[in-house]
Amino acid sequence: MSRGAEFRQYLYSQGDPRIEELKGLDAYGYREAAKKDAFTGGLIQGWEPLYFQPYQGISSDGNIIADLYELGPAEPGEEAPAQAMVAAANTLLGSLSEETRARVSYSVDSSHWQTWANPEFMQHDTGLRLEFQPEHIRALVLELVKASLSESGYELARTLMRINGFLGDIVGLPKLMNDYSYNFALYGEPSTTQPWGWQLFGHHLALNCFVIGTQMVITPIFFGAEPNTIDEGPLADITVFEGRIEPARKLMQGLAPELQSRAQIYQQLVDPEMPKGRVHPGDERHLAGAFQDNRVIPYEGILVTEMDEASRALVQDIITDFTGYLPTGPAAARRREINTYLEETWFSWIGGYGDDEPFYYRIQSPVVILELDHHCGVFLSNTEPEKFHIHSLMRTPNGNDYGRALLRQARTSGASEKSNEMATKA
Repeated sequence: MSRGAEFRQYLYSQGDPRIEELKGLDAYGYREAAKKDAFTGGLIQGWEPLYFQPYQGISSDGNIIADLYELGPAEPGEEAPAQAMVAAANTLLGSLSEETRARVSYSVDSSHWQTWANPEFMQHDTGLRLEFQPEHIRALVLELVKASLSESGYELARTLMRINGFLGDIVGLPKLMNDYSYNFALYGEPSTTQPWGWQLFGHHLALNCFVIGTQMVITPIFFGAEPNTIDEGPLADITVFEGRIEPARKLMQGLAPELQSRAQIYQQLVDPEMPKGRVHPGDERHLAGAFQDNRVIPYEGILVTEMDEASRALVQDIITDFTGYLPTGPAAARRREINTYLEETWFSWIGGYGDDEPFYYRIQSPVVILELDHHCGVFLSNTEPEKFHIHSLMRTPNGNDYGRALLRQARTSGASEKSNEMATKA
């Protein structure tokens, strides 16, 4: 068996209840069934108290650091592709019926931004479910996504959607997992000057894109795959996430023993030394996943500045890979922002770091959280984390996920300008 096909030994046998009980259900049928299932129902019950909480942002100690993000024109060469995005969004809106346009559209400060999730079962039917839209509408949605991302970022997003469809096909559940098992929503009115954005989320993929003028924020993001490769058909040999896995493993292997010991906060992925609840039944070791918009996540591990030059270069490789979904200008802006706080950036690790071992790691600073975790099976039967089931995400802590810090400044600036105008008239 090739390494790329290792996941096939974990396919459920024909007739297994895990798969058979879901056959025939579509996204809406499964949405209701998931509430009654012991496992998925438990996940939903755990997440429900977090739905629609007033947004503050993730922090390291419960206190949001103010003034980290500044509203204003992007630096030269760091501009968002605003005109192309607006053109794509307006073409989409112009192709929708009045009823559908109303369904897909929310105010730019809507709490529905926070309804994104990465499981295969739908919790919130936000906007439009793409699999039930006409092909030309799906194509126009994807044109907007393409206009907003880098070429490699768009290709990664589409590959993850296709891997989802591949998984649905090989386990016999194409109605639940297919290339278009995703929700899409628009926030605000497309504009080259005013704040607006869009959202795409579903199984193993979530993108929350906010833009104001030439500034762009696309977090939270979630990129994942089960399995992480396609081993048959026209897309055979596609594998994802090597650029954020191998540099991290090499980084951990190359640290001095004392730094390795401090960075490795738990030796096992499910470690008896972990406090109760450290491994979540759905997120496993992730701390900054769906519905965790206000979570307190303390710094752990070691400071990046404690590393030698070669190790710091590998940190940069990881950051470059994680930010590669952004267009060239916003990617440069994001990396500059992250590197501004490099002296306050922490690296932590859970699990082993041998060549064949699954693991978890987190890179965290005042302006970024990057997480990658290897998971147990959901539609494959492995009961221990394996390298072919991967979850990764990025957050902008201290209040700027969904571009909220920039939006607040825009609203405050707008209110001040209106106040000054009224005072001048008086």
